[in-house]
Amino acid sequence: MEPQVLVRLLSGVLALTKTWAGPHTLKYFSTILSGPGRGRYRYLVVGYVEDTEVVRFDSNGASPRLEPRVPWLEQRWAEQEDAHFWEEQTHAVKDYGQSFRAILNDLRAHYNQSEDGSNTFQDMSRCVVGLDRRLLRLYSQFAYDGIEYMALNVDLRSETATDADVQITANRNLVQNPNVEGWKLCLEGLCESWLHLFLAKGKKTLLRADPPKTQMTHHPISDHEVTLKCWALDFYPADISLTWQCDGEDLTQDMELVDTRPAGDGTFQKWAAVAVPPGEEQRYTCRVQHQALPKPLTLRWDSPPQTTSTIVVIAAALGLLGAVVTGAVLWRMKLSGGQGSYAQAACSDRTQGSDVSLTAPKV
Repeated sequence: MEPQVLVRLLSGVLALTKTWAGPHTLKYFSTILSGPGRGRYRYLVVGYVEDTEVVRFDSNGASPRLEPRVPWLEQRWAEQEDAHFWEEQTHAVKDYGQSFRAILNDLRAHYNQSEDGSNTFQDMSRCVVGLDRRLLRLYSQFAYDGIEYMALNVDLRSETATDADVQITANRNLVQNPNVEGWKLCLEGLCESWLHLFLAKGKKTLLRADPPKTQMTHHPISDHEVTLKCWALDFYPADISLTWQCDGEDLTQDMELVDTRPAGDGTFQKWAAVAVPPGEEQRYTCRVQHQALPKPLTLRWDSPPQTTSTIVVIAAALGLLGAVVTGAVLWRMKLSGGQGSYAQAACSDRTQGSDVSLTAPKV
């Protein structure tokens, strides 16, 4: 490797070391589909870092190759120092697709299915890297036509982790003596080459921390129940904790919690809800924890001030009361002989109710 290229790569590693937070996750989904017609296949691979799609491969592309899917990676794609990486990884992905094709054909033969039919074989793999950039966990799950074929899981958090720590579940009618060591080496190599490169190239995006925007909403359900929802919006990375408490005690069983969801703009959102008796909202608090917050936030529902609709209702009630009073005055005048006019009666009534007199009465 040329000296200037080595200097640039080392500079990227040093910069990454200063900003490295964790843990970080690489996920990729691989699917091979056999379409109608003998020998027709399509192989797709999509790679994610922290739930952000970063790379994609499609065998049906005009020039099938592993391609970047984010602007900060596209800018580096054509650089000479990275050209070898993209070529090497494209070749590895294509080889992996050939292995998938062989497995798919074996499974079709096992089930005595025609090659002219449509079938799928899928792999969802994940690796997690910790604060010290050491691998913490490897996981892969394989499925044929939507039914689990095999799953492999290894926890590397222990310093003494060995092959005995690998958990394997498999359809023993289909899988005999899986090559666990080969799978580990493959996934470790992919995590090392992909995740570290992507975090180095996209550190301004992937290693940032955006605090959540929080709010609480109030939803009456019935006369006996109100739902309080605690919202966290526009945060990154995706790892966040929302916890409801009642009088300072954590609630777990009575809390409804949705999965963290992408917002579509590179950030995430989440909410947690709890049902409470009306009038007891002040007893409940929501605790929000995220790495971008200097300290956890505590939210409590505060009843809003009178709204415009409330004021309109009050004004309408006062208007109705005024009409009733005016009607009573007119009825009283009619009974007394009809003296005075409607305008005089209304003016008299208005004057009597006024706090300020324009002419002081004579004593």
